[in-house]
Amino acid sequence: MSVNDVRARLRTHLDGARAQLPTARQTLEEATRHSRALLDTLPRPVDRSAEQQAFAEAAVDADRTLRAAFMDTHAEEVYDELTDRRTRHLRLDELATAAAKAFPGLVPTTEQLATERAGPQARKQGHEIDQGIFFSRILRSPRAGTHLLDAMLRPTPRATALLPEFTGTGRVELGSVLLERTGAVARLTMCRDDALNAEDEAQVDDMETAVDLALLDPAVEVGLLRGGEMTHPRYRGRRVFSAGINLKALHSGDISLTGFLLRRELGYIHKLIRGVRTDDEPDWRPRTTDKPWVAVVDSFAIGGGAQLLLVFDHVIAAADAYISLPAAQEGIVPGAANFRLTRSAGPRLSRQVILEGKRIFATEPEARLLVDEVHDRVDLDLAVERGVERLRGSAVLANRRMLNLAEESPDDFRRYMGEFALQQAIRIHSSDVLDKVGRFSAASAPTVKGAAPRP
Repeated sequence: MSVNDVRARLRTHLDGARAQLPTARQTLEEATRHSRALLDTLPRPVDRSAEQQAFAEAAVDADRTLRAAFMDTHAEEVYDELTDRRTRHLRLDELATAAAKAFPGLVPTTEQLATERAGPQARKQGHEIDQGIFFSRILRSPRAGTHLLDAMLRPTPRATALLPEFTGTGRVELGSVLLERTGAVARLTMCRDDALNAEDEAQVDDMETAVDLALLDPAVEVGLLRGGEMTHPRYRGRRVFSAGINLKALHSGDISLTGFLLRRELGYIHKLIRGVRTDDEPDWRPRTTDKPWVAVVDSFAIGGGAQLLLVFDHVIAAADAYISLPAAQEGIVPGAANFRLTRSAGPRLSRQVILEGKRIFATEPEARLLVDEVHDRVDLDLAVERGVERLRGSAVLANRRMLNLAEESPDDFRRYMGEFALQQAIRIHSSDVLDKVGRFSAASAPTVKGAAPRP
């Protein structure tokens, strides 16, 4: 079979994928099964001829075109079937697993993903791109996408299990995050001290658990996020906020679309804005429990750390700290920063930061667009306590909720995330990203990107 044959088969299958759901489901399964059988006859990618590689790429591209057409036509029907007409609230990984079973050929199976995860990112076949197609279409749908966002605002089972311990003792050690309650303040301390708080999937899970617990504890009125003291040689004994994504984990294949890139945005970061959803019963009151949040930037907030600052109500920075978003230089999309930064910093500065990698130092005038207060290290702790106390006002919650609604409508966020799901899935499997991350890891550099003292 030639590349032209693949394209001819695709044109035939597209009509079936756009037919009624039973026919479309059968067409998708048969077409992708046939395509896999053909690909299995080819040598390993490194041993293929140019002609064989062109055929393989055409076959994969045809399958993805077919999946996109299927989801463009049937996204809401698919979602309704997987969630029993939106009566079940499935998280990202649960939804993807259910889709793989109910609609063979639509998204990769658990086994396919496990096989890929066993090797480095550069050796993956890009199955997560198919997940990106799936989630992009779900999130584009006002009905299905809104329900998925709602599902992701619910507390995690881990947080629910730990809530009695936290409410009783005021302290939970989560591995990469320490959660402590002092008075009415929930203090989240990121403590990946060996990696400058560079995030991996374990830390995303710890962060979402900590945010859930802080929101669910009725004794907590304000949340505070800060980095702990580091053991990393370059910053030993100093507090560090965050160095962004853990590039070593990305290189090794341990940064996934559902477990990190989408979960981080739709999980704990979105909960910092909207709160946690706890009540299914009809009621006239708000259905989420939200609280004000303060962030403290010691040393730097790079990449994902800078993204976090955009959702906090009050940001305090040390005078020697800086902020940067080098994701475009690394070849990836910096989460929802493209969506949120413009409203804080304006279009020109946003492009300089995201597209050109501009650093913003806390003492520069431009920093006031991103942080509220700047203090010398010796004055920082006192400023933090004053900051959390100010956010305990009785009308803070209602006004915070209205400000967040005015600045970021749920529908705008949903539409952005629909495009992000696809674009980020493509980027993490792009050759330029794999080359950069591979060179970074081979150089035995620190496990973070862009972490360097101020010149």
